[in-house]
Amino acid sequence: MINIKPIQQILSYARRAIDDYEMISEGDRIAVGISGGKDSLTLLCALKELQRFYPKKFEVVPITMGMGFPDANINNINEVCDVLELKLNYFPTDIYKIVFEIRNEKNPCSLCANLRRGALNEAALSLGCKKVALGHHFDDTVETFYMNLFNEGRIDCYSPVTFLDRKEITLIRPFIYVPEKEIKHFVRVSGITPSPKYCPADGNTDRQKAKDFLAELSKSDRGIKQRLFGAMEKAGVGGFKVCHRQNRKKSEVYLH
Repeated sequence: MINIKPIQQILSYARRAIDDYEMISEGDRIAVGISGGKDSLTLLCALKELQRFYPKKFEVVPITMGMGFPDANINNINEVCDVLELKLNYFPTDIYKIVFEIRNEKNPCSLCANLRRGALNEAALSLGCKKVALGHHFDDTVETFYMNLFNEGRIDCYSPVTFLDRKEITLIRPFIYVPEKEIKHFVRVSGITPSPKYCPADGNTDRQKAKDFLAELSKSDRGIKQRLFGAMEKAGVGGFKVCHRQNRKKSEVYLH
C-alpha cells in the first residue's frame, strides 16, 4: 500500500526552489516526465501534494515515454498514478531501437537523452502543457556541474528554469535543493516501487563515475557538494542565484 504522507520534508525543499525561481504561475498545466525511477515518481507525488495548498492553482499531467526497452513495463507508474487519482499519458517511442540497434552507440547517453527530451516536449505540447517538470535533484546538479568542468572544460550546468523558445515550452526543476538521500528515504517508507534499470548502459556512464567520485570525496569532506553548489549560485552558473532564504539559514536547505 502506497502512502505519500512522508513527502513533507521533500515538499519543503521543493516549495523553496519553486518560490525562489518562480517556477509556477497561476493556471499552469505542468507535464511531469515519469521514467519510473525514484526521482520522477517522487516529483509527481510532491507536485500533486503541493497542488492541494499552493496559492497559485495549477494542473499536474503525468507523461511516460515508452523507450522500447525489452521486458519493460509501467505497472509501478500506473500504481502511483492510481493512488494520486491522476491519468497517466503514455507515448511509445523507438528510442531504444534507434540508439542501441540502428546507431549502436558506444556512448549512448547523450543521444538517448536528446531523443527522450524531444519526445517528452512534443508529448507535453500535444496535451496542452507549456511547462515540463523534471526530477533533477541536488546531487544531480552538483554532478552535472562537475562533469561539465572536468570532462568538457566548461563552467556550466542546466538551469533551474529553462525557456525553450523554439518550442515555446518551459522546463522547471523543483528538486534542485532536494538531497538524493531524502528521495531514497521517501521511496522506502512510502512503499513506492521504482522501475528496475532497463538500460544496458546503466552503471557504466560518465554520470555514474562522477557520482562515485563525489561520494568518495564526501567521505573525507562532507561539505564538498554544498560548496560546489554554493559556488554555482555565487557565480550565477546556468541561471542559479544566491537566494535570501538560503543565506539566512543554510541548514534548512542542505540537511546532509
